[in-house]
Amino acid sequence: MDLIPRALQLLLDKDMAGFAGLWAEDGVMEFPFAPPGWPARLEGRAAIEDYLRDYPEMLDIRGFPKQVVHRTTDTGVLIAEFDAEGVVVATGKPYRASYIAVITTRDGEIAHYRDYWNPLLAQELTA
Repeated sequence: MDLIPRALQLLLDKDMAGFAGLWAEDGVMEFPFAPPGWPARLEGRAAIEDYLRDYPEMLDIRGFPKQVVHRTTDTGVLIAEFDAEGVVVATGKPYRASYIAVITTRDGEIAHYRDYWNPLLAQELTA
């Protein structure tokens, strides 16, 4: 199974340990547009798993209606565009967001994941 469809299915299954398990032991997750109070960089699979542990309690993701993977000239780098749909758990309000991620893999694992998400959406999650 390709990395992106597998990753998105793990999110739908709310299997955050499985999702974090896609990262290399020394993998990095970065959020270049992280708002104040949110981490901009996580280092190591354990830190990524810890960060993601409560994700299903904030967002109930129910689908990814758009999924596009762009291959690059570097076989270890891909760019993923996807839309997520679901519900903000705290408010019951609909959630829809578009994401772009630049992903570098090494030996079948994610070595580096740069997530370009809209930081204004963080307000919806903490409202």
